[in-house]
Amino acid sequence: MLRADDGTPFYIGYNSNIQDGVIFHGLKDAKYSVNGIGYSIYIGNKVSIAHGALIHGPAIVGNNTFVGFNSIVFNAIVEDNCYIDTGAIVTGGIRIAANRYVPIGAIINTQAKADNLLEVPKAQSDFAEKVIKVNVELSEVYDLKFGDTRCSCGLCCNHKTLIHN
Repeated sequence: MLRADDGTPFYIGYNSNIQDGVIFHGLKDAKYSVNGIGYSIYIGNKVSIAHGALIHGPAIVGNNTFVGFNSIVFNAIVEDNCYIDTGAIVTGGIRIAANRYVPIGAIINTQAKADNLLEVPKAQSDFAEKVIKVNVELSEVYDLKFGDTRCSCGLCCNHKTLIHN
């Protein structure tokens, strides 16, 4: 669910996947800047946000990052290539450096905790890569099956088979 009635704008990068039950919501007038533009929520490229996660702006989730099932990112910057594991909470205006791993159920709410995080283990990095690969492949299959043209309502069709009156 994207709730863009309070805090906006939101940005979602290419080849990112937002899974079932994810909620995006931003606070009015609370933004982080990316390339000189203020965003309530900024999701980089090749990001996976797993089922049931909550991204509450102001928040930045960097490129190639995995946000695990039922995790929360609120008022935080998560740099590139991070892995936030299941049920973790990242909040408190902190910045998580690139290539960091937030363990299952961890509460990272101070900069000191964020600065002590270890690098992403290979198993988690490999898993995150597979999730992106599968979801990119699914989007390509959806284009073949349902068409490559989308209207603003979200429906797909093959533009070659449209009836033009």
